[in-house]
Amino acid sequence: MKRLLIAGMMILMLTLAGPARALEPVKIGMITTLSTKAGYLGEEIRDGFQLAIDQEGGKLGGISVELLVDDDGRKPEKAKQIADRFIKRDKVKILTGIVFSNVAIAVVPKVVRQDVIYVSANAGPSLLAGKGCHKNYFNVAYQNDNIDEVVGKYVNDSGFKKVYLLAPNYPAGKDHLNGFKRYYQGDITGEVYTKLGQSDYAAEIAALRAAGPDAVYFFLPGGMGINFLKQYAQAGLNQTIPVFGPAFSFDERLLQAVKDAALGVKNGSQWSHDLDNPANRQFVAAFRQTYGRTPTLYASQGYDAARLLGSALKQVNGDVSDLGALREAIRKADFDTVRGKFAFSANQHPIQDIYIREVVKAADGTYTNRTVKAVFKDHSNVYVEQCKMK
Repeated sequence: MKRLLIAGMMILMLTLAGPARALEPVKIGMITTLSTKAGYLGEEIRDGFQLAIDQEGGKLGGISVELLVDDDGRKPEKAKQIADRFIKRDKVKILTGIVFSNVAIAVVPKVVRQDVIYVSANAGPSLLAGKGCHKNYFNVAYQNDNIDEVVGKYVNDSGFKKVYLLAPNYPAGKDHLNGFKRYYQGDITGEVYTKLGQSDYAAEIAALRAAGPDAVYFFLPGGMGINFLKQYAQAGLNQTIPVFGPAFSFDERLLQAVKDAALGVKNGSQWSHDLDNPANRQFVAAFRQTYGRTPTLYASQGYDAARLLGSALKQVNGDVSDLGALREAIRKADFDTVRGKFAFSANQHPIQDIYIREVVKAADGTYTNRTVKAVFKDHSNVYVEQCKMK
């Protein structure tokens, strides 16, 4: 009788403990840039991701989640410390959020070797797409070169013969200019790499003017792009030498700062707020209502990263202990993307359409992007063959 009583008590305890464990939220660690002049980029990723959680009442894919967010200050060492804390103290099994490629290169390889999933909502360095790829690393945004490849083809097809190139001297800067050159067949009159975070471009603009190009292509995200565009317009060059760039230099928040200096500029992107599909219409309306502004590319990537993870968490019923099952669920990419369609290539980077957009002035006086056309359909990346999945 005593044995039966003990057995009954144990069954009762296990029954009560089971639901308690099931109700424990899945922790997701977000390492992103929230300070410095590039801080708004991380804000956009965070806000897009948080919107997806809020729309499900604190859940993703019906699974309760807890989002832990910390600011890396655009410093690789600080980002590594945050990752270690999230993994060791908070027992996080999913990380996301890094904005800059040099930070991603410093953090991701160590993280994924510790049986942690990393889903990039922005940085897509060639190293992590090629020789440094890993089964635990997914990119839901792009591979760095992609957004520049589309502009390189557009500029080439538009008949520009001499182009001057400008980007910060860090891994993403080199990836972006390489992407442009892959599809541009004309002359390169200059290829200049500036300091990351630079604010004064007087010397670069003087050298550019002297080189006499018929177009300029630059990758300068966040505050760097704001400063360059303003100084370029002050020098009067925007009236004689058109500029082109990736979406990162012409996002919705940056445009409100540079205003007329960016009007008419063509830029490349895999997303725009005017893409006409149900998921995007819903996302843009909800983001505007929640935050009072039009989402940027970064916000759309944060939102898609959350929706992707939600689809995977639903498939594994919130159990992140089986990384093999979680990886397979992520790889399926079974979610409604704001891009209209999305799939993973063999190196777990996006296969997607990529567009040319034009900066215009809206009826309400704000500055925004209008989609011109899709230049690439179902575009992947050139590093797939270098990836031997670990």
